Amino acid sequence: MKRSFDVPTLPGDLTDAIERAGYYPALVADVVSAALAGEQVRSHLVHLETTFDRDVIRRHVTVLVLTSSRLVIAHADDHADEGAGGAADDGAGTAEGEVATATTESIPLSAVRGVMLTHVVADPQNYVPGSLGRELTLTLGWGAVSRVDLLPATCGEPGCDADHGYDGTISSDDIALRVSATADGDPALQQAISFAHALSASLGE
Repeated sequence: MKRSFDVPTLPGDLTDAIERAGYYPALVADVVSAALAGEQVRSHLVHLETTFDRDVIRRHVTVLVLTSSRLVIAHADDHADEGAGGAADDGAGTAEGEVATATTESIPLSAVRGVMLTHVVADPQNYVPGSLGRELTLTLGWGAVSRVDLLPATCGEPGCDADHGYDGTISSDDIALRVSATADGDPALQQAISFAHALSASLGE
């Protein structure tokens, strides 16, 4: 079938990762390619999340791509087409009348405010140096979403019941991806760590 427009070809390892995720790979690859506009890929991370909406399986794929100047983020998921009147399940775990939406966002590296890795380590008393556990959460912030956590302030004086107002912290966590070696495989966990390292290093350039 003839393409209606041309998009740059993605690097082979990124294409392979998108295909392994298995979620409309041609669509996801095209929207990522269009967002990159030919810019060279320095590192990437593809993350697939599966949830259940009543009796229907819902999937959501996130693609993070690092270039020399930008962090490109692509999201794709499926949902019932409201115009189809909420068609019934077809028996294969997906419903008829579904549509997929794919959105990309480009963030200048200068705007990325933080890269946080949270490692989850089971049986820490027997931790093996260099293993870093079997699960992590990668959290990125660039100021699009901010969260304010407030707690009552105290003066430290036991028994004091005066009103000291509130103490608060403002944090930015625009995206958080949980990667588990058990669920996603060891290569996915290592790729997440490598991407976080590459992005962190790029912020200081």
